[in-house]
Amino acid sequence: MMQNNIFDEWFTEPRRYMLQENPFDVLSDRQFMGTYRLSKVLVDELTETVKPFMKASKALSVQRKVLTALRFYASGSYQQDIGEHRGAALSQASVSRCLTEVTEALNNYQIMNKYIHFPANMLELNIVRRGFYDKYSIPGIVGVVDGTHIAIVPPNSEDELYPEHIYVNRKGYHSINTQLICDSDLKILNVCCKFPGSVHDSHIWRLSLVQELLQHLHSIGQTSYFMLGDSGYGLRPWLMTPIYEPQENSSEARCNKWFCKTRSIIERCNGVLKMRFRCLLKHRVLHYSPPKAASIINACVTLHNICITNKLPLVNIDEREDIDLGIINDLPVNNNVNQINPELTAGKRFQKQIINRYFQ
Repeated sequence: MMQNNIFDEWFTEPRRYMLQENPFDVLSDRQFMGTYRLSKVLVDELTETVKPFMKASKALSVQRKVLTALRFYASGSYQQDIGEHRGAALSQASVSRCLTEVTEALNNYQIMNKYIHFPANMLELNIVRRGFYDKYSIPGIVGVVDGTHIAIVPPNSEDELYPEHIYVNRKGYHSINTQLICDSDLKILNVCCKFPGSVHDSHIWRLSLVQELLQHLHSIGQTSYFMLGDSGYGLRPWLMTPIYEPQENSSEARCNKWFCKTRSIIERCNGVLKMRFRCLLKHRVLHYSPPKAASIINACVTLHNICITNKLPLVNIDEREDIDLGIINDLPVNNNVNQINPELTAGKRFQKQIINRYFQ
């Protein structure tokens, strides 16, 4: 009888009305950035950017929808918790609709291409190349590539398009293996989040349009452009990887030391992305289907680039060292094989030229 009374109270509880506050008025600039990750000015600019791609609503302004979505990206909390935040004051269903609308707008090709794009011409490519040279003193680098895993809930095991088992990565949890390519300022030049967690980083790279572009440049004689990747990638003239077990104090060892220092920029980029937009952290887990989770990843990368371009600081960010940032080191590719592989041979030759020129 007691239990029935409890259930009766649950179902007869009067509807609660939450008072929504205007965060532009009640929050300081620092508090605002800590809550929404963007500054007040940038939120206004973002609102104007997405307006043409969102449906008008009498109940909710576009700005309020944007703030609600930003709060989700920043915290990774459940939708009900976001709705009860004083800056939103919305039902869970309304939060879900806001998140969907804003995420779809940020995934519109006109917006994504504006904020996320690999250099489209030689001038842009040389600007990125110069940025790396100014910081790391060796010419030719036009990006650093790596994969990072974004945890998701297990998809339906009976789904023909997205079967559950292919999303289990080598660490045993379900994820999307997301390829990131960044420049020397931590800006993400390219993102690919359409592959499940079981896929190897090198396979994603082989199918990448960026790989095709660099390969084409080398085929027409533009051989002074290359990227850096870890030992999970195959050595090529357009993709340099570390040297396997170099002799101590050798020129190869000095090259490796420089290589690791330079390549670490992609790890910092990944860390800044996930610490700023915590919905991407492993322990948060995106509770959505793979396609929608991928759209949220794209949206966060777009916002990350807006923050980097405008040099926004990380505010109220927990920088504990034990947070899993989703970088899983795949098994190394054997670049010391003796089989006839013209691309590998050319990659070794180019690697040797770099060692002889800069590390002797």
